[in-house]
Amino acid sequence: MSASRTLREGEASAARSQERGRVHFVLVTGLSGAGKSQAAHVLEDLGFFCVDNLPPTLLPRFAELLLHARGRVPRAAAVVDIRSGEFFETLSEALQHLDALGLRYRILFLDASDEVLVRRFKETRRKHPLAATGSVLDRIREERRRLEPVRERAHRVLDTSDMTPAQLRSELRAAFGPGTGVGLAVTVVSFGYKHGLPLDADLVFDTRFLPNPHYVESLRDRSGLDPEVRSYVLESPQGQAFWRRMVDLVSFLLPEFEREGKTDVTVAVGCTGGRHRSVAVAEELVRMLRGRGYEVRARHRDLHRE
Repeated sequence: MSASRTLREGEASAARSQERGRVHFVLVTGLSGAGKSQAAHVLEDLGFFCVDNLPPTLLPRFAELLLHARGRVPRAAAVVDIRSGEFFETLSEALQHLDALGLRYRILFLDASDEVLVRRFKETRRKHPLAATGSVLDRIREERRRLEPVRERAHRVLDTSDMTPAQLRSELRAAFGPGTGVGLAVTVVSFGYKHGLPLDADLVFDTRFLPNPHYVESLRDRSGLDPEVRSYVLESPQGQAFWRRMVDLVSFLLPEFEREGKTDVTVAVGCTGGRHRSVAVAEELVRMLRGRGYEVRARHRDLHRE
């Protein structure tokens, strides 16, 4: 065995040992009723040591304990939210402490539309953690206002408005399960504008100007997953011109996002109903990005809506 090869293998072994000694820490936060407790349960199943309702003032101490554990707790998560009351205002300062300690962390922010959150509170008959004055909607809006600074710092924003528990579990397993955490992970979401914008989108592309298969009788009952629908949308003159420009923009932006430190990017593609054009373009984007070596997940939010 050559000396250079031995040196390379020794460096690789040292790098793996250093990686094993690092702590992968996820800070779970977001709107009350958006699924934070459920997310903590999923992370626990994935091998994370989880703490619920941790006051931000205790975050630096918790981080020190994890770092001093020397790899015995390699994956940990803490739920920090508005239930901490006045202590929640210290979260920004606590995050600065984590940065100073050198702890690798990712902020997972769970969100949902106001209408969905109101419905969930009515179904569960649970009280909103903010003061009892005002309606539930008023408290949700106040909570959203107070959470805006941490939402802006989040590495991943997940909109659970239209997610089943199984879909949420799948998203979290893909994002935080074994073997994840290397490179930029991209989620491509197709949606219908009439059902609302995805709250977790980093980039949004509007395809409503493209030829609409809904008005072609032979294509109306199919979806953007069908090759003939895809050809109708993307091989039109408008489709070809749009695709070239979309590829140029995405190809430029993703490396810039990665250079900025983002680990997850959500690209949303919308049409009117979320069944034909957006699905066709989203699927083509997924194929292109996978061909370039990106870790890509596809989610067709409104494909099966009536």
